[in-house]
Amino acid sequence: MRTIALVTYLLYSLHLFGQDESNKPNIILFLVDDMGLMDTSVPMLADKDGKPQKHPLNSFYRTPNMERLAKQGVRFSQFYAQSVCSPSRVSLMTGQNSARHRVTQWINPETKNAGPADWNWKGLTSKDVTLPALLKKNGYHTIFSGKAHFAPTEYEGANPMNLGFDVNIAGCAFGQPGSYFGEDGYGNLDPKRKKRAIPGLEKYHKTDVFLSEAITREAITAIDQSLQKESPFFLYMSHYAAHSPFQTDPRFGNNYKDSGKSRPANSFATLIEGIDKSLGDLMDHLVAKGVAENTLILFVGDNGSDAPLGDTYGYFSSAPLRGKKGTCYEGGLRVPFIAGWAKPGKANSFSIAQNAVHHQQIGTVMDIYATILDATGTKNPNNHIIDGTTLIPQLQGKKNPDRHDHFLCHFPHSHRSSYFTTYRNEDWKLIFRYQTTGNAEQRANKSKKALPRYELYDLKNDPYEKANLADQKPNKLKTLIEQMMAQLDEEGAQYALDTSKKELRPALP
Repeated sequence: MRTIALVTYLLYSLHLFGQDESNKPNIILFLVDDMGLMDTSVPMLADKDGKPQKHPLNSFYRTPNMERLAKQGVRFSQFYAQSVCSPSRVSLMTGQNSARHRVTQWINPETKNAGPADWNWKGLTSKDVTLPALLKKNGYHTIFSGKAHFAPTEYEGANPMNLGFDVNIAGCAFGQPGSYFGEDGYGNLDPKRKKRAIPGLEKYHKTDVFLSEAITREAITAIDQSLQKESPFFLYMSHYAAHSPFQTDPRFGNNYKDSGKSRPANSFATLIEGIDKSLGDLMDHLVAKGVAENTLILFVGDNGSDAPLGDTYGYFSSAPLRGKKGTCYEGGLRVPFIAGWAKPGKANSFSIAQNAVHHQQIGTVMDIYATILDATGTKNPNNHIIDGTTLIPQLQGKKNPDRHDHFLCHFPHSHRSSYFTTYRNEDWKLIFRYQTTGNAEQRANKSKKALPRYELYDLKNDPYEKANLADQKPNKLKTLIEQMMAQLDEEGAQYALDTSKKELRPALP
């Protein structure tokens, strides 16, 4: 499977490898923390004819700049990330699936999380092949702004500048800010929040500048420095929002006072709206500087929604999708993905379909690495395996005949949905639980009844995962388990141990 993806990438990229410095496009990878598919006013889901479907949550959120980008480009209704943050972030940087790079859990900054003994808690290092390092070699000024979460405290990957970035704005080991408020110094001025205090933004301490605004301002300054150097830039704009603590962005609080929802839910919505403002500010600045037509924006979430709107496994936070961040259901795995030029025009280095909803094929966080290399004419090292493929044909409104519509999320850890692998192939989705009792989901449901080991869903006819067909479709179940096991073996997946120290591995019914 990876061979086909790599060949497709190489063939499609041949026309771009000859780009000179003057016409290389600028790239903004705009990553939002804990933002799921439904945390936006942009209708992301499509009906069977590919037309966007608006759902109640789309009316709750206010995101006019996401709407602006969507009108200028393509949104994906089926775009997948890992169920928690660090695995997705490492996949964005490497183009590899989490089972292969072995960052399969969120990285605790101080102490290794439980799981397989050799899972990659140390995260990324300077020896790893990373997207910014490759772009830097290709003449790009590489900027990081916001949440990194690539490695634990005191390991080299905690500092994005060790991974190929020329500039690091506020990036460090942890993923949760001590505070979003400048008055608190983003945690630095409050002893209770010091443990997760955001570094490097001292000029905003004791001011009313919200964290999302501060890192956006600094990113804009870094862009201007790139333009002065006449270098193409790669900006990895990675927001801490909308991760907890759910603190209200005072700029937008009044917009939700009559929502009828809880205070934390309203606060989450203000965090989303602050992100939207950041996106708009960047787009406006690029237009003002005359470089918008040569700047590609890829907007994406790192895992499913963590909106505080109801229980973890139901249909509240991601409705109509089931589940949220940390779960094996679509609400935990599907994220917004919008791609477009900051301004469509003659200077665009390739065309992107406008106001389009791509629903025919899936996309994944692994694909972004290959897409950016393709767009910039940057070569992937021959010895570096990538699991993604370029999205540019799909961005142009075409179906990619060489793409395999499969996605695997391997999570051999205890969390919200514990010890699971979920595997999607075309319209069928398998959930395999390595342990059916004593896990987090069972405890949350306050039930002694064992969870099903196998869940099988026909996403074409049952997109909201209501009817488990594992018993009714034994042949399909067996086929998907075999395909899942083959991919896990090919990627060198690791497994947790049971109470008797025996490795928990997939098993056929």
